[in-house]
Amino acid sequence: MEEMEEELKCPVCGSFYREPIILPCSHNLCQACARNILVQTPESESPQSRRASGSGVSDYDYLDLDKMSLYSEADSGYGSYGGFASAPTTPCQKSPNGVRVFPPAMPPPPTHLSPALAPVPRNSCITCPQCHRSLILDDRGLRGFPKNRVLEGVIDRYQQSKAAALKCQLCEKAPKEATVMCEQCDVFYCDPCRLRCHPPRGPLAKHRLVPPAQGRVSRRLSPRKVSTCTDHELENHSMYCVQCKMPVCYQCLEEGKHSSHEVKALGAMWKLHKNQLSQALNGLSDRAKEAKEFLVQLRNMVQQIQENSVEFEACLVAQCDALIDALNRRKAQLLARVNKEHEHKLKVVRDQISHCTVKLRQTTGLMEYCLEVIKENDPSGFLQISDALIRRVHLTEDQWGKGTLTPRMTTDFDLSLDNSPLLQSIHQLDFVQVKASSPVPATPILQLEECCTHNNSATLSWKQPPLSTVPADGYILELDDGSGGQFREVYVGKETMCTVDGLHFNSTYNARVKAFNKTGVSPYSKTLVLQTSEGGCNFLSFFPCS
Repeated sequence: MEEMEEELKCPVCGSFYREPIILPCSHNLCQACARNILVQTPESESPQSRRASGSGVSDYDYLDLDKMSLYSEADSGYGSYGGFASAPTTPCQKSPNGVRVFPPAMPPPPTHLSPALAPVPRNSCITCPQCHRSLILDDRGLRGFPKNRVLEGVIDRYQQSKAAALKCQLCEKAPKEATVMCEQCDVFYCDPCRLRCHPPRGPLAKHRLVPPAQGRVSRRLSPRKVSTCTDHELENHSMYCVQCKMPVCYQCLEEGKHSSHEVKALGAMWKLHKNQLSQALNGLSDRAKEAKEFLVQLRNMVQQIQENSVEFEACLVAQCDALIDALNRRKAQLLARVNKEHEHKLKVVRDQISHCTVKLRQTTGLMEYCLEVIKENDPSGFLQISDALIRRVHLTEDQWGKGTLTPRMTTDFDLSLDNSPLLQSIHQLDFVQVKASSPVPATPILQLEECCTHNNSATLSWKQPPLSTVPADGYILELDDGSGGQFREVYVGKETMCTVDGLHFNSTYNARVKAFNKTGVSPYSKTLVLQTSEGGCNFLSFFPCS
């Protein structure tokens, strides 16, 4: 019921319709709102002048008045009469429902009459705020539009159903909220009082219990209002003009413009149009059901996207962590090589330091000894050892000259890390679009309303789910043997309906269907239980597939 509320609100004021009238474009307006958006047209475009000029355009031929539409196609926010050089532009505004409307060019004069009886300025034009069709009013003004009594009744019932909750009429102290109403007893009951005073047995078992809101509406339903003719206000509608598609009265047929038109009985057309509306609603109901299923699928997709996102993020983090771990391991290996080179250099330099230190100590000792020998004053004694000392000094000097004072190792590390290929690979690291394999078709849906049995034959019908995007190449229908045995294929093809003959009388068969394409086969549909009977009585039961 709440979804219907927008259908019951005026596009101008945004409130529930009050005394709604029907425009020729089939849209509705409050009578007061229709008066508020009237715009006066130039005298040269009045209905009288148009008739005098022989244009032959009916006052209700609003389709030919598009050139006078007050709605700017460029949606500039202003409306004007196309073709009228002297007509001032009128700024438009938006109603609470978001529909663009046009205020009157001047405020209506004060009047104490009702909106239906108040005079309408001559040469007035009204523009539908929903389809923006314009219409020049005739001498009857707004009284020339029929009143929508059906819409008034729907609004009354809707407002009554939205009223405060009813109380139980049998509670002795503090009345509780009523949960049902008995249409025969005309009493509202709460659950304890219903079980105590209105048990579902005996004569009371045949009483009809309805929700309180429905009971309140049925209790307060007023007698049906009889609508009167807009051309002859004292006459009630009694016939229906097929050509004009509107109810007419007896006087319209005698002397009005409907005298030569085809007419039918009002009650017959009422029933016919009710039937047509019911059939149209069946198709719309199917679309609404598919839309609900589509919304469920979209909501499931939202949840699935969130779950897949979390899973994918975790996978991405794990892959990046694996790359980081591999890089860290390689880093450790490279650091180990650097440390090994470091230790080797230190060992060589330290060995050379040790060797030079020993050699320098020996050289220093020899030098000090030779200096002390030179201090001796004994020539014979000096000459005895001088030759040997001179040879030793020359030999020691030669030992220092054979690269002993050149470092055996450089301080630089002759290593350079080549990381450019890895950096390029990291910059090129990206996602690869995986081409998904072609999926299998969705599970077919058995259409129970089209499945039936007759004597010893069964007709089954199925369809693809309305939201399925994967085409099926064909279908496989399977039936068991009527005794709960194994399933066997009874049809393979592209059709979605199959009649199976030659079944046993008074037997129960289980049927199921699946779809297939080049990729594979879909899961089986739910199992349909069929009961054949000799007398033609058809029984259908529906069980989920195990």
